[in-house]
Amino acid sequence: MNTLFDYLNWPAIAAGAVAYWVLGSLWYSPAMFAKKWIAYLKIDVNAPGAKKGMGLMFAGSFILMFIQVLAIAIIAERLHLRGAGWMSGLKLGALSGVCFCSTTIGINYLYQKKPLGLFLINAGYSITGNIIAGIIICMWE
Repeated sequence: MNTLFDYLNWPAIAAGAVAYWVLGSLWYSPAMFAKKWIAYLKIDVNAPGAKKGMGLMFAGSFILMFIQVLAIAIIAERLHLRGAGWMSGLKLGALSGVCFCSTTIGINYLYQKKPLGLFLINAGYSITGNIIAGIIICMWE
């Protein structure tokens, strides 16, 4: 008997979610965008309690990334893109990243009056993460 989502490539989904999460540790590191991101958000990293709840934040973000990659995998399956190669994954990831992630971030930031630079950092992360996940999903047979 078929079960819900039994047709999906769960190892590829897990790998895509881990890759997306690892990208975040690089993207928001001092080597890339940490200083600007912290400045845009006006975070005092030295304040007492600034690091409180980090474990929950990391776990929660991983769960949400897993859901995002699951959606990419469902779309890839419906479009018969599993095994279609890295270019199909890049296109699917770029489409989902630009059309769903960055637009949602952009709408929220318009109403919250957040700076354009913050949008570019966060939307860029979402687009890049979706592209990486899309490539993994579409290349893994």
